[in-house]
Amino acid sequence: MIRRRRLAAALPAVLLAACAQPPRAVAPDMVAGRLAVQVDAFNEAPARSFSAAFELQGNAERGHLQLTSPLGTVLARAQWMPGQALLQTSQGESRDASLDALSERMLGEPMPLAALIEWLHGRPWPGAPVQRLADGFEQLGWRIDLSRYGDGVLLAQRSQQPAIGVRARLDQNP
Repeated sequence: MIRRRRLAAALPAVLLAACAQPPRAVAPDMVAGRLAVQVDAFNEAPARSFSAAFELQGNAERGHLQLTSPLGTVLARAQWMPGQALLQTSQGESRDASLDALSERMLGEPMPLAALIEWLHGRPWPGAPVQRLADGFEQLGWRIDLSRYGDGVLLAQRSQQPAIGVRARLDQNP
C-alpha cells in the first residue's frame, strides 16, 4: 500500500518531466528575435514601417532568413549562397544575383544585409572600414548603437535620405 502511494505521488513529477522539452539547440551563427524597420518619407514615397519576428542563420556568404508575423504566419523566407539569392513570399518566388538585391526586394529599401548579419552579432562587418564610438560604431553610413546590446537590443540608423531606423530585440544575446 505504501509503495502504491509513493508511486502515485511520484507519477505527476514523472509525467511533467516527460512533457518537458529540452532547450532548443541554437547554432552559434543563429540569431532570432523581433525586427522593426522604419523608413522616413522621402520625395514622393510615403513613410513606411515593418516589423516581424526573425530567425537568421549563416553569414554574408551563405545563410537563410525567415520573417514571421505576430500571428505566426511566415511572411518571407530568404536563402543565399555565392552568386544567387532566393526570396519566397506569398506572392511567389524571386531570384536575385546578390544579397544586396534581395534586401531591396524584401525590405523595399537597399540595406546592407551582409553587414546587418554581423551587426546583429554585435560586431562590425569585416568588409568595410569602421569608426569606433563609445557606445557602438559607424559603418557604411550607418550608426550602430550597442549601448543596450547586453539586454538584447540593437539599434541601427542611417541618416542619409531616406532615413532608416532598424531596431532588433534579440531572443538571446548571441
